[in-house]
Amino acid sequence: MSQKFMFFAGLSLGLSVSVVYQIYCGIQGFDGLQITALLPSVVRNTVKFSFLENTSSPLGATEIIMQANRVIKTTTPSMLLLQGDDTIAQSLYTKVKVACWILTSPSNLDRKAIYVKNTWSRKCTFVLFMSSVRNDSFPTVGLNTSEGRGHLTAKTMKAFQYLYDNHFDDADWFMKADDDTYVIMENLRYFLSDEDPSQPIYFGQKLKPYIKMGYASGGAGYVISKESLRRFGLRGDNYTRTCKADTGHEDVEIARCMESLGVKLKPTFDNMNRHRFHFTSPEVYLRAKFSDQWKTVFDPEQGRSGIENISNYAITFHYVSGSKMHDLEFYIYHLRPYGILNLPLNLNVKNSSEID
Repeated sequence: MSQKFMFFAGLSLGLSVSVVYQIYCGIQGFDGLQITALLPSVVRNTVKFSFLENTSSPLGATEIIMQANRVIKTTTPSMLLLQGDDTIAQSLYTKVKVACWILTSPSNLDRKAIYVKNTWSRKCTFVLFMSSVRNDSFPTVGLNTSEGRGHLTAKTMKAFQYLYDNHFDDADWFMKADDDTYVIMENLRYFLSDEDPSQPIYFGQKLKPYIKMGYASGGAGYVISKESLRRFGLRGDNYTRTCKADTGHEDVEIARCMESLGVKLKPTFDNMNRHRFHFTSPEVYLRAKFSDQWKTVFDPEQGRSGIENISNYAITFHYVSGSKMHDLEFYIYHLRPYGILNLPLNLNVKNSSEID
């Protein structure tokens, strides 16, 4: 019997006992509406409580316990965990349309990409997995490229061209991520809600060398605007030198191409000067102290280490294994400290999309 099954079975039993005990101890003298308040909100919203709300007479403890047991049995553990008001997130989901494409390979579909598919990518407006060959069962888009790190530039160039040719009108923003990148889509949409997709801009973790304007780390993921994709899709043969078909470092070459198209790489720090896109994993960011050389050469605009360098509304982390993705999913969306209410913070830097 798996540990996951035992965990959820124990959780269900514990919740059942807790709810029934509270109801049993405090039931006498309560009317129907007061009784429903004892149950978790997700339970109240899952099952019709007309038997409680349409009566003015107190119900006996035995009947309430029987009804509560029936409620618990119709509610899965995952539903009990997913309590909370997502009104703001749902509003942003509707307003900020983000297409995601995942850079993957045939050998990584079951080792990495499947975890992206089953976790954060479900919150994209739509998601496409881009590989060298087509796979109808996963599915993936076949880009007809060679495999290997030396050909990531070709994959990326062809992927963005595919998005322009086939999905330009389906989103306002186009997010590139690796198959070991974890993206908190709610935080991405919040960040983009103050930006203008009609501007030639793109965003990611800005690293300094190689390109005058800097480049966005490929592993941390980056997102380009609709106008940036339009310019890329219509670039023509005059840009073959700056928009290479292959070779080089993918993230550097994309930056070189975008720069030649007049697309600006804009800052993504929050208003406390903390990173939102991260080229490595959360544990490395929390524990590591980056060298002076790293701070000077790669990240001169932001030199702090540890938790002081991570925004409350962090957007991405890289080098996240499949099991770690499920861990992050639990920590971010399910784990709650009792008695602490997390209110929305305004951490965006205004007017960051204005072109210099």
